[in-house]
Amino acid sequence: MQVFRHEGFDLAYIDQRPAAGTGDPILLIHGFASNHFTNWVAPGWVKTLNDAGYRTIALDNRGHGRSSKSYDPADYRPDRMAGDAAALLSHLGIGQAHVFGYSMGARITGFLALSEPQLTATLIFGGLGVGMVDGVGDWDAIADALLADDPDAIAHPRGRVFRMFADQTKSDRKALAACIETSRELLSEDEVSRITQPTLIAVGTKDDIGGSPEALAGLMPNAVAFAVEGRDHMLAVGDRTFKKRALEFLAAHPL
Repeated sequence: MQVFRHEGFDLAYIDQRPAAGTGDPILLIHGFASNHFTNWVAPGWVKTLNDAGYRTIALDNRGHGRSSKSYDPADYRPDRMAGDAAALLSHLGIGQAHVFGYSMGARITGFLALSEPQLTATLIFGGLGVGMVDGVGDWDAIADALLADDPDAIAHPRGRVFRMFADQTKSDRKALAACIETSRELLSEDEVSRITQPTLIAVGTKDDIGGSPEALAGLMPNAVAFAVEGRDHMLAVGDRTFKKRALEFLAAHPL
């Protein structure tokens, strides 16, 4: 991985060019408690996009993976993490890119689309539908689970799942607990209505976190929804039909 510095954070990223050496750039922004490898490399997205001719860039968000950690919740507001994404594209000399975020990464992508519309040509929101506006439930229990001394004592089902995921990814759980406090900031209906970039919104039909993709698409002027059949929040990430639909969407909107 390579590293660049922004707002005092050392941010790790990969930048993989297709075999032809050129191609539209796409920036991938991972979800909460994940990292570039778990969200994008392991499920096959980087290979899929490279093979389709895209220059594929993926970062570890602040507080995650190999990037710097902070225990201050103020550091994890979505607008600040969106600033990291914009700074990475600037660092690489990229003036316009496709941007694809999953879950928390989709929220960051939404904030980036509003703050840097000239930079974000098209958007893919994965694992987050109308929850971007309405919220995604009570996540305080997840913060408690992340900080629990004994994971076997965690009773909250979603908290237990995210604690297991954080342990599997060898994450800094204290940093994640700080992140979950502020990274859930919502966008209003008015704000999402001002996201005019072509947008694909994909959520699993068994996802109990992200909310309806159709409802979010209905609030936006240039968005389409895609239901990832039979998949929950975790399993939708690498779904074959999702990859196929994403490639169709990107091909229809070249830079």
